[in-house]
Amino acid sequence: MYKPYGLLITISFCLLFLSCGTYKSMHHQPEISSYNNTVPIVKKYADTVFASGNNFFIKNKQNLWELYVEGDPLQRGLMIGALSDSLLKKQETVFFTKIKDLLPSKFKQKLLRSFLKWYNRKLYLNVPEEYQTEIYGISKYSSPDFDAIAPPYLRSLYLHGAHDIGHALQDLALVGCSSFAAWGDKSADGTLILGRNFDFYAGDDFAKNKVIAFIKPDKGIPFMMVTWPGMIGAVSGMNNEGITVTINAGKSKIPLIAKTPISILTREILQYAKNIDEAIAIAKKRKVFVSESIMIGSAFDNKAVLIEVSPDNFGVYDVGNSNELVCTNHFQSEALKNNSGNQNQIKESHSKYRYDRMVQLLDQNDKITPEKAVAILRNKDGLDNLPLGYGNEKALNQLLAHHGIVFKPQQRLVWVSSNPYQLGEFVCYDLNKIFKNSGKNDSIVSLEQEDLNFPKDPFLETKEYKNYELFRKEDRKADSLLEDKKSFSMDFSKNYQALNPDYWEVYYKVGLDFYRKKEYQLAKEQFEMALTKEITTLPEKEKVTQYLKKSIKKSK
Repeated sequence: MYKPYGLLITISFCLLFLSCGTYKSMHHQPEISSYNNTVPIVKKYADTVFASGNNFFIKNKQNLWELYVEGDPLQRGLMIGALSDSLLKKQETVFFTKIKDLLPSKFKQKLLRSFLKWYNRKLYLNVPEEYQTEIYGISKYSSPDFDAIAPPYLRSLYLHGAHDIGHALQDLALVGCSSFAAWGDKSADGTLILGRNFDFYAGDDFAKNKVIAFIKPDKGIPFMMVTWPGMIGAVSGMNNEGITVTINAGKSKIPLIAKTPISILTREILQYAKNIDEAIAIAKKRKVFVSESIMIGSAFDNKAVLIEVSPDNFGVYDVGNSNELVCTNHFQSEALKNNSGNQNQIKESHSKYRYDRMVQLLDQNDKITPEKAVAILRNKDGLDNLPLGYGNEKALNQLLAHHGIVFKPQQRLVWVSSNPYQLGEFVCYDLNKIFKNSGKNDSIVSLEQEDLNFPKDPFLETKEYKNYELFRKEDRKADSLLEDKKSFSMDFSKNYQALNPDYWEVYYKVGLDFYRKKEYQLAKEQFEMALTKEITTLPEKEKVTQYLKKSIKKSK
């Protein structure tokens, strides 16, 4: 969907000769001598059921993988790798194949490898030894097919900074997430409730194998998080003390060196914080290399706040007595909100639009319940219920989410969406029961609290949904035709637009095809039509407007 490496490759040319300091990082490994490095023996009960001691990996009927792991850092890492072995290798293949698709030139791939080695040269100094050890254990099960990129351990470490690196170098909209929290008079029972969409897209195959991980560490607090094979960082999660974390990317400058990945920071908060003050203290002691909003929910405090971090600033946003918190992709704390980059983000991106839509839906849904939270996360319309076209990034539900999730921290309940996007069944888990009964199961069964699940979205059974899935295929074809400078047929254009008629891009891309063929009057009509729709960002709207002006001028 995005091509993140143009700027990265340009920078690589400048950095190839600045490789001092990479040798030590390339040969670094965590100290593991104090841990038991016995290779786990995994028993396979079925193609989707694996176990080793108290630890297990099972695929439930909603096609979510459930992972339960306990022990010290090395034991956890080895166990995660052993239990999810084939899936781990598959996920790594999916990720690196995606990079090859985006960057087919072997020369540019070599430059990318050189750059990553240099850029990540201090990464190991900014990841706690505990998590390096866990990553090291997992890396023992990495595929040897990608050793040319980096040794298995370093490659696994690099992948934990992939979100941050892409975000920092290209300001990518890989994560255009939306989240909210409500408590007191804003929730049905007065206790805290949170919801979020994690709109991370790295290809359809990447999102197929979601993992709901339940981790019982030898030190710290047991916790759950939604992740993918090989990933120990936290993007969405809750611990057994009722602390929740979710992350929303903000506007960042380009740093010259990798520091602590955001997902590692949030993992540390999950494992060691019992309240908001402790979460803030952990966040303050880590140096990050991108800007991010971290929504922290707390059962102890019965409220949520935003911890806003950047490479050179730190802020906390607390709504006080309003009992409602909304977060998209711009900052709100006094420390960061007036930053020029943040102000441009508000003006030019779709962050403010999604923020306003979330506020509108929360106002319309008085006294939030988990069921209402799920409905808000699934909402596909714009302000005042304006049809945006399916897949528009101005929607809360952009129909590309890796997952949607709802938390009730006081009750230790969490609901996680199943595929596709956040439209599948929301599966409930009760952390009180899971960690109380851990290691006591006579049989390996799903950990879900099935009677509390929410059904799949009825939208999945509609013609509009089927058309949207067809549209996604046709949209990729349209991009390919434009890139290869091949013409759209009349039938293709009509069908393409009919599949998603409220989406501005279907008119813009057909307009580009006419413009390239010098059929300027027809191009003008398409660009005019695109401008009647809700265009995602200000720069994109300006781009359409410029093409319209040029088409009018050339059609005379």
